[in-house]
Amino acid sequence: MVFEQTGKIPMPVLEASIFRRPYYLSHFLPALLAPRVLPEVPDSRVAFIETLKRADKIPPSSYSAYRQACATAGDKQPDNTTSGQRTETNCAERPLGLLTAALEELRALMTDPTQYSVISAQVAVVSERLNAALGHRNDDDVSLRRSKIQLSVLLPTLQSQDQGVVDLLLTAFCQNLMAACSFVPPERQSSWAVLFVRTLCGHMLLPAVLTRLCQLLRHQGPNLSAPHVLGLAALAVHLGECRSTLPEVDPGVLAPPSSLCVPDFLNSLLTCHTRDSLLFCMKFCTAAISYCLCKFSAQPSASLHNCLSPGLIQKFQFIVLRLFPEARAPCSPEHTARIPWKLLYLPSADWPRAALSLWRWSSFQELLKEEEFHLTYRDWIQLELEIQPEADALSGTERHDFHQWAIYERYLPAPSAMGGCGGDLEAACTVLVSELMDFHQRSYNHSEDSDLVLGGRTGNEDLLSRLQEMAMDLELDQGSAVPRGCSTPESHFLFRVFRGRLQALARPGSMATSLRRQQELLICKRLLLRLPPSVLVGSPQAGQPVSPNCEEFFNLVTSGLRNICCHGSVLTYDLTIHFFRGLLNVCLRSQDPALVANRTLAECQTKCPMILTSALLWWSSLEPVLCSQWKKCYQSTLPQELQRLQEARKFASNFASDSAAPAPSPAWISAAALYFATREAGRENVTTHLKRLDCEREELLITLLFFSLMGLLSSYLTQRDTAEYQKAVDICAEVLACLERRKVSWLMLFQLAETDAKLGHLLLLAPDQHTRLLPLAFYSLLSCFSDGTTVREAAFLHVAVDMYLKLVQLFVDGETRIVLPQASRSISELQDSPVQLITKARSFLLQLIPQCPRQCFSNMTELLAGRGDCDPEVSNALQQRQQAGPSFDLSQEPHLF
Repeated sequence: MVFEQTGKIPMPVLEASIFRRPYYLSHFLPALLAPRVLPEVPDSRVAFIETLKRADKIPPSSYSAYRQACATAGDKQPDNTTSGQRTETNCAERPLGLLTAALEELRALMTDPTQYSVISAQVAVVSERLNAALGHRNDDDVSLRRSKIQLSVLLPTLQSQDQGVVDLLLTAFCQNLMAACSFVPPERQSSWAVLFVRTLCGHMLLPAVLTRLCQLLRHQGPNLSAPHVLGLAALAVHLGECRSTLPEVDPGVLAPPSSLCVPDFLNSLLTCHTRDSLLFCMKFCTAAISYCLCKFSAQPSASLHNCLSPGLIQKFQFIVLRLFPEARAPCSPEHTARIPWKLLYLPSADWPRAALSLWRWSSFQELLKEEEFHLTYRDWIQLELEIQPEADALSGTERHDFHQWAIYERYLPAPSAMGGCGGDLEAACTVLVSELMDFHQRSYNHSEDSDLVLGGRTGNEDLLSRLQEMAMDLELDQGSAVPRGCSTPESHFLFRVFRGRLQALARPGSMATSLRRQQELLICKRLLLRLPPSVLVGSPQAGQPVSPNCEEFFNLVTSGLRNICCHGSVLTYDLTIHFFRGLLNVCLRSQDPALVANRTLAECQTKCPMILTSALLWWSSLEPVLCSQWKKCYQSTLPQELQRLQEARKFASNFASDSAAPAPSPAWISAAALYFATREAGRENVTTHLKRLDCEREELLITLLFFSLMGLLSSYLTQRDTAEYQKAVDICAEVLACLERRKVSWLMLFQLAETDAKLGHLLLLAPDQHTRLLPLAFYSLLSCFSDGTTVREAAFLHVAVDMYLKLVQLFVDGETRIVLPQASRSISELQDSPVQLITKARSFLLQLIPQCPRQCFSNMTELLAGRGDCDPEVSNALQQRQQAGPSFDLSQEPHLF
C-alpha cells in the first residue's frame, strides 16, 4: 500500500527486502565477512575485519544518523571511554569509519531503483572520505596518468594503511554487486559500478588496488569465495572499460613486454599451473565474460574487445575444452535469450554448468569466430606448457587423450586462418618445437631453479612425447627423412627452427646475448636427444647406396655445439651414441651398409671431425654397442672407418709398450686417441706413457700438442682439480720437449687459419673460447722455452709479440678472469694469475727483443698496426730494435731467465 501511494520503497521495507532474506543471511553475509574473504595480510587484516563488524552492526535505517553523528562528533566520545581511547579513536578510526559509513549508505541507495539519481552524489561522498582516509589530494592524479605503474608481481607488497583501505573498498564493491544482483541483473542496474571504479582510478590508490588484485588473483585466487570471484571479475570488467584513462603497468620479470594495459595485466595474473589455479581461472573467466556480456548486452562484441583481454577469453576456451570432454564434441548451440547469470550469483553457484552454458550459447560461439579471440594452436601449446602434471586436474590418460584430440582433431585439420595447421603435420611440429624452446628459455630466466632438463616439474614432458609421435608420423608419411615440400633431404624442420633461432643470436653483443645463445644450444641438444636418431643422420634415397646427408647436424656441431663442450674437443656421450645409433639405422635401410658407414665417417674427417674425436674418447662404452649391433644385423666385421677408430684406440692403449704398432692414418686421429689415453693415465706415468714420441711422425706430434693445449685450457677454465691441471701442463711439456729435440717447429698452431690445407681442420675441434685463449696457453708454457731452441727461430718473435698483444687484449676484455673455487689448495696456487702472467710475458719480450736479429722484425709494423697502444714500452722497444743495426751473435743463446 505504501509503495502504491508514494512510488518509493521506505527504508524499513528495503531493510526487510534485502537483509531478511534467509539465503542472504545464511550465505552471502557469512561469506563476505568471513576471515578469508580477503586473504590475510599482516598488520592490517585484524583492524579491517573489526571495522567491518562495527559497520554491520549499524541498522540500515540509521545510515543518515550515523553519518551526521560522525560528521559532528569531533572530539566527543561516549562517556564510557577514557581520554586515551578517545585520542586513539580520533586519530586512527574516525577517517576509516566515515568511509565505511559512506560505503554502507551507497549500498543501500543502489538497491533502490528510485534512488539511482542520488548515487553519483553518494559516490562523491565516498571519494571525499577516501581522500581523508588516505591523506591524498586529487591533483596527484596528474603524475599518476603520466607514468607507468611499477609492480612486483612475484612479491607484491602494500603499506599497512593502503592495505586496510583497499580491502575495505574491494569488499564493499563485492557486497554491493551481490546486493544489486539480488534485485536486478547487471544490465538493469544503475551506474554505481562505473562511478565506483572511476573513484578508484581517480586517486593515487590505483597502484595499491592493482597490487592487492595481484595478491588475490595470482597468489590467493583458489581461496576466494564465490561472491568475491564475481565481484573481482566485475571490477576487472569496469577497469577494462576505463583502460584509455589508466596508465600502463610494468609487471617486472613476469611478462616479456615492458608494460601492459590494465586488462592484459589482470589476465597475466591468472595462471593455469595446477588443478586449483585452473579451476579458479575457469571461475574468474566465466564470471568476467558473463558479466561483461550481460552488462553490455546491446554491444557484446565491442564490450569484450574494450573491457577484457583477448588472452582471458582464450584461457576460458582452453579450460573448457580441457576440463569438459562434452565441450569437444560438436553440439548444437543453445539459442537462449541471455546469459544464465543466475547460475553464478545464487548462493550455490554452479560453476561447471555456468561455464558450459556460456560455451554453448550461440551468440558467444559467434563472437569466438572473430580473429582476435581465436585460441590458436600456438596459444594452446603455450597454455598447456604451464600445466604441472603432478598437480593437474587431469590424469595421465586423460591428458594424453586431450592432447591427441587437440592436435589431431582440432588443430591439425583446422585452416591456418582459424589458428590451425591446415593439415600440415610438419608445420605443427615446427610450431611445437619453437614453443618448447621459448618455454625453456623463459623457465631458465625466471625460475629460481634454472634447470634446463626437459620434462622437469612442468608439463612439457607430455608434449615432448607428442612431438616424438608427430615426428615419427611425419617420417612414415613421407617415406624418408625428406621434409614435405623440399626437393632435397637437407632441410629438416628441426634444424630449420634451430638455424633461425641461432642466427638471431649470432651477432656479437652483450654477455646476456652470449649466455642466451648457450642456453639455446643446450635446448637444441636436449631436443635432438629426445627425437629419433634418424633426425641427426637422415637417410639415403631408397635403393641408392650413398651416404646419408648429415650437413645440418654437422653445421650445428661446428657452428654451435662445439662451443658448449665441457671436454674441449669432444661432444658428450649421449649425443655421440645418438649419432651412431642413427648411422646404424640408416645402414639398415641401405643396399650397401658398409659403404654408407664408410662414406659418412670419411665425410666427418673434413666437415665434422669432432664426431670422430668424440667416438675415440667414449670408445670403451661405444665399441660394445657398435660391434654387437653390426654383427647382429650383418654377421660381418665392422666397416673400415670404424675399424680405423678401433685401431687408433688400440695404438694409444699400447703406446707405452715396446711392441706397440705404428700409428694408423690419419695422424690426427691417432694423436687424439693418444692424448685421451695419456690423460687417463696417472700424472706419474705421463713421462713413461710418452717415452716413444721420438719415433713418431712430425704430423702426429704437432696435432698431439694441439690436443694437449686444448686440454690445458679446459683445465684452466673448469678449475676442477689441481692434479688434472698439473697433468695437462706435464703433457704439454713432454710434447714440447720432444719437438724441441727433433727441431720441429710448432709455432703454426698459434697462427692456424681455416684455409690451412694440413691443419686448418683442427679449428673445427676447438671451441671459440679456447681459440681466443691460445695466448694464455702460449705464455703458460714459458718455462719450456728456456733452452732457446725455439726462441732462435725467425718466426718466434712474431708469434710471441702477437700472443702478448692478444693476451693483453684478453685481460682488457675480461676473458682471463676466472672465478676460483674455494678449496684448501686450488689451481691458483700452481698457475699464475692473469696479471702475473702478463708481467712475466712482458719481461720475457723485453729481454728477447734486443737479442733477435734484424730480419725477425720484417713484418712488425703490420703486426703493431692498431695495437701498439696496448703496451707502448714493448712497441717502442720493437721499433727501436727494427731501426738499429744487428747487435746479436746468433751463435750465442739468449739469456732470458
